[in-house]
Amino acid sequence: MLLKLENPKLFSEIISIISELVLEVRIKVNKEGMSILAIDPANVAMVSFKLPNTAFSEFQIEREEVLGVSLESLKAVLRRCSIGSILIMEKQENELKIEIIDRIKREFNLSLIEIEGEEKQVPNLEFTSRIEMSSSDFLEAIEDCSVVADSGSFVTEAGKFVIRAKGSLNSFKSEFTDEIKIQAQNANAKYSLEYLQKIVKATKITDKVIISFADDYPLQLDFNTPFIQLKFILAPRVESED
Repeated sequence: MLLKLENPKLFSEIISIISELVLEVRIKVNKEGMSILAIDPANVAMVSFKLPNTAFSEFQIEREEVLGVSLESLKAVLRRCSIGSILIMEKQENELKIEIIDRIKREFNLSLIEIEGEEKQVPNLEFTSRIEMSSSDFLEAIEDCSVVADSGSFVTEAGKFVIRAKGSLNSFKSEFTDEIKIQAQNANAKYSLEYLQKIVKATKITDKVIISFADDYPLQLDFNTPFIQLKFILAPRVESED
């Protein structure tokens, strides 16, 4: 297995975002490309990342490979990439050899690890609400909610999308109408802002986010580019209204 990636800063950013939720992952490499599917230790959030073989300037693989890696170690190495760097990843026995080539050539070797647990699959979810909006507006709304509470409610009604939060003393509401694309029935669900604050770091990779949810149902957030598919699924917080 040998993978060559030009300008790997975006890949580095994504690994850093995923590491906010999970410490270790299986990186699967097959003829279609590279993918990661992982669930956080508390079984609250799932992340799915896909990078097709066309994103690589060189893609050599004889058989499917599954690489167990520490994200902290991988993130630390990828942070050494600069704008214009070239990244080469090669599996050698029980190690992942990583070369970073720019003004100089650097070589790192990361030990591959065994990761316990069954292989996971993205659940088949049926949503009643789908919103496409500015990722920066979504980021601001989540940050605003976190000022007053530890959970936020997503609401669709009468052609509008509302994100709101209510704490013991204070509250916040942000309403979106004309600036979004919405296909929705009336729905209301509450989610952890601690997790959402980690997930919205993905807004830096694209200017659009697709938000899918239903009444007291998991939330799906898609941050996609022409080459990258990055998806998060977050369990709802089901509790009585304040």
